[in-house]
Amino acid sequence: MTTDSTRRAFLQSAALAPTAASYRRVLGANDRIRMGAIGTGPRGQYLMKELNRIGGIEWVAVCDVYSVRRDEAATLGGAGVKAYQDHRQLLDHQDLDAVIVATPDHWHSAITVDACKAGKDVYVEKPMVHNPKDGQAIVKAARAYSRIIQVGMQARAVPHFQEARKKYVESGVMGKIGLARTWYDANDGYVKQAPPGMERKPEGLDWERWCGPGPKVAWNPGIYFSPYKWLHYDGGMIMGIGIHVIDSAHQFLRLSKAKAAVAGGGVYQFRDGRDTPDTVNLILEYPQDLNVTFEAEIMTVGMGSNAGVQFKGTGGVLTVLRYDRKLGYEYVPHPKNSQTPAARAPGDPSNARWLIENWLECIRTRQKTVANEEEGYYSAMACFMGSQAYRTKARVTWDEKWNLPA
Repeated sequence: MTTDSTRRAFLQSAALAPTAASYRRVLGANDRIRMGAIGTGPRGQYLMKELNRIGGIEWVAVCDVYSVRRDEAATLGGAGVKAYQDHRQLLDHQDLDAVIVATPDHWHSAITVDACKAGKDVYVEKPMVHNPKDGQAIVKAARAYSRIIQVGMQARAVPHFQEARKKYVESGVMGKIGLARTWYDANDGYVKQAPPGMERKPEGLDWERWCGPGPKVAWNPGIYFSPYKWLHYDGGMIMGIGIHVIDSAHQFLRLSKAKAAVAGGGVYQFRDGRDTPDTVNLILEYPQDLNVTFEAEIMTVGMGSNAGVQFKGTGGVLTVLRYDRKLGYEYVPHPKNSQTPAARAPGDPSNARWLIENWLECIRTRQKTVANEEEGYYSAMACFMGSQAYRTKARVTWDEKWNLPA
């Protein structure tokens, strides 16, 4: 198991080159970062609790379209916290340094861009966006307003992932890697049902605003309580959970633009009106002469989520697991090509703590985060290409208009 000192060293080195940006309020090492939360459902409240445990922050305001969740978040924030239904009211606060954005995915871009324009740094949940236009808008706004963005791709800071990356991939032990196999099976978010009694929209929930930039549909508790199944709100398993492990392949192998994508799958079991598959396979090709594959299914829900990434190269096989505390990673050397001994190591909790700590540190130092907006864009674009390939049943290739400006 990696030590706390190792983790601290990683967090100090994880941020990339400093920006040339100035900050409207210079934060000292002991200054509390004044924080707002936009989207305070289960994920937003989880992030608030993690920030409370880490400390060094002060809650100013919270925002949600549902009064119940808004009030719960205000309680988490403590005395004096303001509560709003419209994120623009929260962003009007001059006493805010940063916000977390944990809304459904279809709101990520609009709110993050608004936050950048309002001079706030942003932690936005994954996937950052569902399409090129929205992603390019965030990158443009972050640059124009000199904002610090962290995307919730939390494996980028989980210690055992980073230990495996440095020890076996960056060191060259793995040699030429031709295949990164990723998977995320049995995630129960894709079988969630609305609580009883929600057939009628509850009082205090602004459904029209929840739909926002997405399709305007009649109240549907299945969409509100389980947006994961729907293309416009979560993007299905390629977007919603594939982003985690595909992003790990991107980080380990320093990938950005996928060259092409093909995908197959369908709704084989859960015929409940969803418009995303319950079983899917994806192949991504990269210019570096390698493939990244992804699989997901929910037939085995109830057996525990199983996710990870496996690299196959001339130096052997490296497997890194997301949820197994006993086995975080395993290296099996190629018997002819590697002198490095086989090794196994336990895993760290797959939580957001380390990623949040990196974000807070970068807010103070004005350095790039480990999961910054550009990394978030290219990983989301790989998922976008995969989703398009699934929907069109065709090979999707990279379009140069999706490039980010230098």
